[in-house]
Amino acid sequence: MSKVVHQVRMNEHGEFHDKGRIFVNPKNGGFTDLSGIGILRLGVDTVRQMYRGGIAEGVLDLFETSGIVEFGGYSWAASRVGRDSGYQYKLQNSDLGLILLIKNFNVRPEDYGPHLKIEVSPHFIEYHSPDNLQAKLDRLASLVLDDCKPNQCAVHLALDVVGWQPPADTVSRMQCRSRLVRDISGIDTIEWAANASVYGNNETFMFGSASGVQLSIYNKTKQAKATDRLDYWETIWGRCYEDFDTPLYTGDEEVWRIELRYHHSVVQQFADGSVCKKTGEFIGTRTFAELAPHLQGLWSYGFDAFKLLEQKGVYDPAWTLFAYDPVVQSGTECLSKEHHYKRHYKTANGFSGKNIELFLGNFVSIIARERVGATRAHEQLKKFDGYKVILEHFESKGLRERDIYIWLRDKLTERIIRYGVAV
Repeated sequence: MSKVVHQVRMNEHGEFHDKGRIFVNPKNGGFTDLSGIGILRLGVDTVRQMYRGGIAEGVLDLFETSGIVEFGGYSWAASRVGRDSGYQYKLQNSDLGLILLIKNFNVRPEDYGPHLKIEVSPHFIEYHSPDNLQAKLDRLASLVLDDCKPNQCAVHLALDVVGWQPPADTVSRMQCRSRLVRDISGIDTIEWAANASVYGNNETFMFGSASGVQLSIYNKTKQAKATDRLDYWETIWGRCYEDFDTPLYTGDEEVWRIELRYHHSVVQQFADGSVCKKTGEFIGTRTFAELAPHLQGLWSYGFDAFKLLEQKGVYDPAWTLFAYDPVVQSGTECLSKEHHYKRHYKTANGFSGKNIELFLGNFVSIIARERVGATRAHEQLKKFDGYKVILEHFESKGLRERDIYIWLRDKLTERIIRYGVAV
């Protein structure tokens, strides 16, 4: 992508200032005054913490009948969930703000594996420090799984603002690395060569994939009203943040949200590729508590991955404001200035790529010859000592364990149809 420059910032006295709200376009000399934009809050909206282990005795008995059950000192609504979630069972307490997704669909209950994901709501995050939150999640996880180990987390960062709304031509002005764009307005769907979706009357813009880094821009006021959560969010917006003596939110203006969503596979790439500038050590995070000091770095990265332009080669001034001025309310010390953030991609050129694909290709040839079905083939593959490396290879591409089964099924079908099973 071509180089994009930020506009020059000045204060109300016409002096250059890195926090000024007057922006000067370096290409055409135009001025933009953003003093009317209020930054309400930048914080963590969602945490999804995953764990590996063996399902503890008695846990699955909670789901013999759907209803209210007691577990870990709390009451939960117990139910089954659809295959799309990747799990079979769910314990939910909306008042507490936690959902426990239990028993991976693609791993037998008696086998060690990624059997637990805990989804954490905004209000649970808001009232717990990262360390305290992690301790509570780890305690619940230890009751669900034996030999429990954290298995990475996903995180959503959300900025709420007043006095701004996305321009109608946001899709055409957004520069990003994604390939597919969908504009969904009513019953019509149009596709372009970038990745975005527009819902309703320009009330929600989506860029990127849910299995990677995703940007969402939407009318939070309307969304909060629709989900009956406006009272909660008005309480949050009414607080004073940064250096302001009085709240910026008065209740008279609509709030827009700019949200960056990081899939757990992307967080793993940051853990493997981001280093401390002084020591050269990788951050190696596996839990939300470990990731929390680095959230400002992830926020900045997102505004490099998705660039809203005023014109070719020049950032929209609001995008510069949103990228640099807000501070993530993470409840912990920020370490972003001490680290260099970079994603480490596992490619097919290395051991974890090329050799795995060669192995799987030969594996398919053998099981096709023996007329082994996809389900049994997947079960046999999971017993292989190197299966964890195969799983990590798929996860590095933003895929889940079920995608290994789908890949096996499709390759088996293709090989049998094309070549038969005699060779």
